[in-house]
Amino acid sequence: MDLGITGKVALVAAASKGFGRAVAAQLAAEGCRVAICARHRETLEQTAREIETQAKKSNAHAAVLPVVADVSNADDCRRLVAAASDKWGGVDILVTNTGGPAPGTFDSIAESAWNDAVQSTLMNVVRLVRLCVPFMRERKWGRIVNITSISVKQPIDGLLLSNAIRPAVVGLAKTLASELGSYNILVNNVCPGTHLTDRLRELAELRAQKNHTSTDHELELMAESCPLKRLGQPEELASVVAFLCSQPASYVNGQSIVIDGGAYRGM
Repeated sequence: MDLGITGKVALVAAASKGFGRAVAAQLAAEGCRVAICARHRETLEQTAREIETQAKKSNAHAAVLPVVADVSNADDCRRLVAAASDKWGGVDILVTNTGGPAPGTFDSIAESAWNDAVQSTLMNVVRLVRLCVPFMRERKWGRIVNITSISVKQPIDGLLLSNAIRPAVVGLAKTLASELGSYNILVNNVCPGTHLTDRLRELAELRAQKNHTSTDHELELMAESCPLKRLGQPEELASVVAFLCSQPASYVNGQSIVIDGGAYRGM
């Protein structure tokens, strides 16, 4: 399927590894010019080179711009969007993404951690949307996809901050889908379950410490809990994100799509 986004400018946050990298690679393969960010320059620049080299094998229009930035910081958000717009004239596609707030229970989480989680999980989305939407309004075309978590559908033990704050992103997106729809700007969320990322391995390590088992054993239990009996790969989520950013997805708006192999049992 031709996604119809060759030449579009995409901005993908936290894209040096995991979901962000997979999404950036998929969009680049579709011919997007992709700005990516992360906090560590060496890893980010290596990722950019690898994505661009691979993408250009299938689409000559692909280009990747690495920008060192921490999206929990307001100044870095402004600098990131400015870098993309200075190089390519604006932003058509925004994919928000962060590593997720610190794990913990209500009794173990300090108030400062709540403040940090709001900045890194919610306010980065608010700021990046505010900065990118003017370009989309002007062009009467835009796609915003937020990578959230299955925690917006059902709480995850030991991830109180994610359970509490990520649903705010969904509420924001649902409102934006209504407010921006007349400009042909579509706003959606993807909600990953147990995909094999550093974040999942971190959670498995915490469970292993609590249960006196091994990280691999906890990962096996997570896989077994899924109807598909395996963990997901970041690329599987990235394919859904790329479709939501496409021309064929032109009537998908305000949705939260769970990508978890069927683990979520809600209707």
